[in-house]
Amino acid sequence: MRTLTWTFGILRSELLTTFRRWRTLALLGVLAAVPILVGIAVKIETSDGSSTGRGGGGGAGPAFISQVTNNGLFLVFTALAVTLPFFLPMAIGVVAGDAIAGEANAGTLRYLLTAPAGRTRLLLAKFATVMSFCLAATLVVALSALTVGALLFPLGDLTTISGTRIDLADGLLRALLIALVVAASLTGVAALGLFVSTLTSSGIAAMATTVGLLITVQILDQIPQLHALQPYFFPHYWLSFADLMREPVYWDDLQKNLGLQALYAAVFGSAAWARFTTKDVMA
Repeated sequence: MRTLTWTFGILRSELLTTFRRWRTLALLGVLAAVPILVGIAVKIETSDGSSTGRGGGGGAGPAFISQVTNNGLFLVFTALAVTLPFFLPMAIGVVAGDAIAGEANAGTLRYLLTAPAGRTRLLLAKFATVMSFCLAATLVVALSALTVGALLFPLGDLTTISGTRIDLADGLLRALLIALVVAASLTGVAALGLFVSTLTSSGIAAMATTVGLLITVQILDQIPQLHALQPYFFPHYWLSFADLMREPVYWDDLQKNLGLQALYAAVFGSAAWARFTTKDVMA
C-alpha cells in the first residue's frame, strides 16, 4: 500500500513539474496558435466568396480544408492533420527526450531514485507523464480549432468523406474520438524519446536526437523505393484518423496504426527499462 502511495505521489509530482515548466507551456501555446493561424488564413482567403482547396492551387492542403468555410468543425480535423506530421510529434519528442536525461543533467535523478518506488515505477511515471502530455497537446489543438472554427465559420450538420450527412453532436463525438486516436498515434514517438533519454545525461542531446530521428523516419516514409518497409515506420498510418469521418468507418488502417504504436511502445519501452534499470546514475 505504501509503495502504491509512493507511485501515485511520484506520478503527481511528475505531472505538476512537467506542466508547470515554461517550455511545456510554450509548446502548448505554439500548438494552440496553429489552428488560429489556419482559421484566419482560410477566412482571409475565402473572404471574396471563393472556396479554399479547390480550383487553381487547390488540393495541396489537408483533405478537410475545403470544407472549413461550410462548417467550422472541419477546422478541428484540418488542424490535427496540419500539426500531426511535425508540430505535435516534435513537442512530444522534446518532452520525452528530456524526461530522464534532463533529470540526470540537473542532478535530480539520484534524488528521485532514493524514493521507495524504485527505477521501474519512476520510469512508468515518466512514460505516463509523457503520454498525458500527448493527450493534453492534442486536446489543446482540437479545442483551439473548435473555438476558432465556431467564431469564424458556421457550425451545424456536416458531410462525411463518404458523402453522408451527420448531425453536429455526432460530428463533435467523432472529433473527440479523432483527437484520442491522434494522441494514441504519438505513443511510438513517446516511447522512442524515452529510450533515447536513458542513453545520455544531456537533455538537449536527447531532445535533438529524438526530433532528428523523427524527421529522418518521416523522410524515409516518403521515399517510393522503401515502400516495402514503410508500413513498419511509426508515422506511416498517422493520417488514418481521417477514416473516422467515413460512413461506415474504415477500421483497417486505424487498427494497423494503433497496433504499430503498441509495438513501438513495447519494443522501445522495454529497451528503456533495460537501459534505465542498469544505468549508473551515481557517476
